[in-house]
Amino acid sequence: MSSSSCGHGSLIVLFVTHSILLVRQLPGLTDYAQALDAMRAFNQQRQPDTQDELWVLEHPSVFTLGQAGLMSHLLANPESIPVIRSDRGGQITFHGPGQIIFYLLLDLKRHQLTVRQLVNTIEQTVINMLDFFAIKAHRVEGAPGIYVEHAKIAALGLRIQNGYCRHGFSINVDMDMTPFTLINPCGYERLKTTQVKEWYRGITKEAVIERVMIELSNLLELEVKQG
Repeated sequence: MSSSSCGHGSLIVLFVTHSILLVRQLPGLTDYAQALDAMRAFNQQRQPDTQDELWVLEHPSVFTLGQAGLMSHLLANPESIPVIRSDRGGQITFHGPGQIIFYLLLDLKRHQLTVRQLVNTIEQTVINMLDFFAIKAHRVEGAPGIYVEHAKIAALGLRIQNGYCRHGFSINVDMDMTPFTLINPCGYERLKTTQVKEWYRGITKEAVIERVMIELSNLLELEVKQG
């Protein structure tokens, strides 16, 4: 999918006993507002047999405010970076090139998942991926996301309506981290942020995506098929 559409891109198919998860890897940079509209439309048009999807993409630089987001957590507002109100959970965060986004469009009932189980699965996916690259990561009680030492490396925010999930999680891989200094990330004052390349030199976005898919499929007991 290019920045003008959410319907194109390479396709990976993950087969599970009673459902298929279509994984769409989208080239280039995808406009945040367009992705937001596309996710809403996808779930609004769902039928009982609609296949679940996972969109893997990057956004151009943008600050997003979750449902609980306060503008007071935006410490400076450069004209070059837009601010968009989102319907995901959580506070303010930054998205930009070099950060990989994983948007999960899941029927939780189909996968027999509670919201808590889904959050745990996402967090464990990231922890396992980082462990593969010899990066020790952990959770922080009451602060969703994944941390390396005292710095946040992955964020998550979900929206559940009628048992359907949208939004997902982001992993800082190889990006300009400066905009994080302009906000209180996720609403936490002086929260440090980090990225994979600071802990594993030579990391590529492709390697991170591949490992996330392996770990996610293992945790959800999915059989991965690429097409």
